[in-house]
Amino acid sequence: MTHTTDQQMLVDGEWVAGTGEWVEVRNPYSGEVWARVPEATGEQVSAAVAAARRAFDGWAGLAPSARSAALHRFAAVVAEHADELTTLQVRENGKAIREQAAQTRGLAAHISFFAGVAEDLRGRTIPMGADDLTYTVREPIGVVAALTPWNSPLSLLVWKLAPALAAGNTMVIKPSEISPVSTLRFAALAAEAGLPPGVVNVVTGGAKAGAALAEHPDVDKVAFTGSTGAGQAVARAAIGTMARFSLELGGKSANIVFADARLDAAVEGVVGGIFAAAGQTCVAGSRVLVEDSVYDDFVGRLVERTSRIRLGDPLDWETEVGTISCRRQFDSVLGHIETAKQQGATVLAGGGPISSGEALFVAPTIFGDVTNDMRVVQEEIFGPVVCLQRFSAEAEAVALANSTRFGLAAGLWTDDVRRAHRVARQLRAGTVWVNTYRRTSYLAPFGGVGYSGVGRENGRDAVDEYTEVKTVWMGLGDGLADPFNPFQDAAR
Repeated sequence: MTHTTDQQMLVDGEWVAGTGEWVEVRNPYSGEVWARVPEATGEQVSAAVAAARRAFDGWAGLAPSARSAALHRFAAVVAEHADELTTLQVRENGKAIREQAAQTRGLAAHISFFAGVAEDLRGRTIPMGADDLTYTVREPIGVVAALTPWNSPLSLLVWKLAPALAAGNTMVIKPSEISPVSTLRFAALAAEAGLPPGVVNVVTGGAKAGAALAEHPDVDKVAFTGSTGAGQAVARAAIGTMARFSLELGGKSANIVFADARLDAAVEGVVGGIFAAAGQTCVAGSRVLVEDSVYDDFVGRLVERTSRIRLGDPLDWETEVGTISCRRQFDSVLGHIETAKQQGATVLAGGGPISSGEALFVAPTIFGDVTNDMRVVQEEIFGPVVCLQRFSAEAEAVALANSTRFGLAAGLWTDDVRRAHRVARQLRAGTVWVNTYRRTSYLAPFGGVGYSGVGRENGRDAVDEYTEVKTVWMGLGDGLADPFNPFQDAAR
């Protein structure tokens, strides 16, 4: 018998019980329900937003050095609990611990980086002339609503939380109902580290709670990671209240393999790019474009390497690929696979589920003989499914890579440095990797174009997403200028 733990929400520094409706949290490997979280009501969402609003003036009004020190303390506590946070996430979403641990151990450094940025928020001085001093300052937006996904619950939360708090904002978080427990524990650590009540709040539940938060009239900014369809709904809600928004959405990223590439390295990059995390990552390299002259060789190597992928218990360090996160996503991935078969794609590897008790395993799947109008080529699957396409010239590869509505990421494999720079400039994507794939850092901005999103996370650019620019004009003259000609100085 598995013990089920009932969780509470964090609002204004206090743990808040639900009103009777619960959301079950299920382990996708064992099938067990191991926790329940409350289904937040609209009133509870409003209470969390109100708490964040009350905390805002105090947090934003702290000296930058004080905010920085608080975030450094938080980072230290997160580092101490990295193993615990790792295990919670694996139990929630089935991601292999070897990957989840690396992500989680990086959270403290991420927070610490933005703790430093808190002391270095920059405006500019704008030269106008002898009679004016004009400068800009960056100020926090206010209350931020963070709607976070299940595939990397804490990493993708920290991408929002760290710059937002560094800039002086407060936050209400609504994690995915599939993976809420790790976020609740993370918020508890924030409180233990001494972040003031109301600075970080967490409400739980499904789509209703998320909609109530995104639509709330006292939310100043909505930060969302998830599917493109859900992101469009979030954007419409934010526009309704004139809240700012940033969206990190889906992708259909191309990995391009040129004939002069080191094929063994390219195979490893492609395998990691699509099958790591069971393909449940927004930057998954789900389209592989291979130059004609090496296509057959590359496919043979890729199929062989795929056959050696170790699927198994996500908490086993030898496991390379864990499960699909939940039954709904499992069924969706299998539906996409069947559609690809019906539309004429050829299965080169995998092609269906793997029976293993209650575990939601889908075999790493490779499709050949696809055409550009097939759904497997154009639609995000968010599973371990890749399709292969041939090209004969560089221009054709670029055209194929850019032939979807998405523009999150792309990769290319070549030993020609001129080609690498040339193609990278032509690819319509927010991130382009050359001779590597699926690497991110808190130092480098990340985000997409087109249907892949709006705004940037990570790097100093992320702070811009959580600040407003204020322009200050200081008149230095004698005040006797023509009051009916405000442009006179600028015209000189």
